Amino acid sequence: MEQKEKDWWDKAAIILEPVGGMLAALAVACLGLFGSQFLAKRQSEETKARFYSELISKREEADSALRKDMFMSIIQSFLKPESTSIDDRIVKLELLAYNFHESLNLKPLFTQLATDISRSNAPTKREQADRLEKVAREVVRKEMVVLEGVGASYERTIDFDDVAKSPGGLALEPGKLTLEGITREFSVVVKKVDPATRELQVRLEVRTPREGSKEVDTDDAEFWTDYFDFPMIDHTRLSHDQRCAVVVKNFGKASARIGLVCFPGSYASLKEKPYIQEMIKDLLGAKEVSEADKR
Repeated sequence: MEQKEKDWWDKAAIILEPVGGMLAALAVACLGLFGSQFLAKRQSEETKARFYSELISKREEADSALRKDMFMSIIQSFLKPESTSIDDRIVKLELLAYNFHESLNLKPLFTQLATDISRSNAPTKREQADRLEKVAREVVRKEMVVLEGVGASYERTIDFDDVAKSPGGLALEPGKLTLEGITREFSVVVKKVDPATRELQVRLEVRTPREGSKEVDTDDAEFWTDYFDFPMIDHTRLSHDQRCAVVVKNFGKASARIGLVCFPGSYASLKEKPYIQEMIKDLLGAKEVSEADKR
């Protein structure tokens, strides 16, 4: 039989067939190499992440143990004032305030120590009172820096003569603050001033518009405040897991300066836990937002 003459495609197939096999083998080899490198890199990253997590966990455990031992040692000695001097108690209160101000209500200790200083006959009682006040103001300043960074705030000046001339209390200029999409109006009325203890009796009124309505919800509270009220601890609970605090920033002979801050409840002290209803509402709200995004 006459042999069919090979055309160009037949000749190309003869040349490219072994090349194609080599390319396929090379592709399989490269895939295996890259796959093994990827798995090795992934395993290395997981090992590093696990090691880092364990390191952080151990460091937190050591820090918690140290803070626990320090707290127990200080608080046990602080609760025995007859065995220590006022200067020693101030040092211990400084340690408590600077290390545990976010989780403990230290106002009773500050108040008691301030009372003891005022009753003492020590020649350094003025210096001791100033030092105690300095500690409290520094703690308030640190907490306000954090809360103002995540919330909203404003300040007002109080003239003591104006308070004395106002029988029902001096109404300060209201302020509107917006936090997490919620706008509230905050009004403060200063009812009394106690220069001896450097305290202010104030009435706080918070007006919050209802969603989808022209009606307004009103919350009010009346309390005394001074340098020893720390905003992360001493505050007023608002709706939507938010908080509001009034702090004394400066107290002079004729006037005082206060600050009002509204902040998320997650930045309150560790003892402040959200209610179950608020947690359920937040979860349902997050679920609705997620479903809306899907649609």
